[in-house]
Amino acid sequence: MQDFITRLPKAELHLHIEGSLEPELMFALAERNGVALPYASVEEVRAAYQFDDLQSFLDLYYQGMSVLRTAEDFFDLAMDYFRRASAEGVVHVELHFDPQAHLSRGIELGVVIEGLARACRLARRELDLSSALIMAFLRDRPADEAMQVLERAAPYWEMLDAIGLDSAEHGHPPEKFVEVFERARALGIARVAHAGEEGPPAYITQALDLLDVCRIDHGVRCLEDPALVTRLRELQMPLTVCPLSNVKLKVVERIDDHPLPQLLEAGLLLTINSDDPAYFGGGMHDNFSACQRAFGWSEATLVGLARNAIDVAFMDDARRAELLARLDALAV
Repeated sequence: MQDFITRLPKAELHLHIEGSLEPELMFALAERNGVALPYASVEEVRAAYQFDDLQSFLDLYYQGMSVLRTAEDFFDLAMDYFRRASAEGVVHVELHFDPQAHLSRGIELGVVIEGLARACRLARRELDLSSALIMAFLRDRPADEAMQVLERAAPYWEMLDAIGLDSAEHGHPPEKFVEVFERARALGIARVAHAGEEGPPAYITQALDLLDVCRIDHGVRCLEDPALVTRLRELQMPLTVCPLSNVKLKVVERIDDHPLPQLLEAGLLLTINSDDPAYFGGGMHDNFSACQRAFGWSEATLVGLARNAIDVAFMDDARRAELLARLDALAV
């Protein structure tokens, strides 16, 4: 089964590229850029990866990204992840990135996007790994700041596959960002949003009704609202579920407690993703494997989840057909 999971062509739709920063690369970039870290070793960093909730993770997450200074750093960050992901059978990655977290440090938007885009091009050529860029707004920052960032990104609009909404949910409902998402819609940019991870099911409803999103990132708390579950099933609204992340951030205590089996039974359109793999216990192979072991999923179930992700990914029709053909060949 482990070999089958590796061979399974997997598309990852929910990946924060800053959250793929492994301690080894963190130390290398800190040395390159003369950044002092509050840790003496790689082991000490890993020991800090114990979180009580989303906010305790975010505190370390923002501290870690302080080593990212140049376009070369962002290129190295993305390529480091692409190579690891490709080795475990990932064929497509959709990268969320947080421009406000970098702008606030004096790192210009072009530095971030150009470094990531160069890595995306190289990964396509060298690894046959396609990708998409999702510019995410920090929901715990003011909405007018997000609007300013969207306008500031004008030279790069054509390079963006979507905008997103992430960071701490509590007290920051989707309705706060209606105007930003309306502006993105007018520009023809697709929209996704984190909702229903720590936040209530009402945040999922707001993301659907007010932000007009094409998929929900996380969404696991929808089960608390049966009418919402029905709506999500009827819409076949994709949910980008991140199992090991949910365990690490105490959304559930153990993987065995995860609501994925109930979500599947409810007929929802689910995808499996890693979220922030450096911090949450592994990438796509680890997430698929953990779920397969916990829930006894068959090869057919794993293929179905992989198919869901390819079906709804931001990619052109030719690439989608190619990856679905690979999946069909494996499933025979």
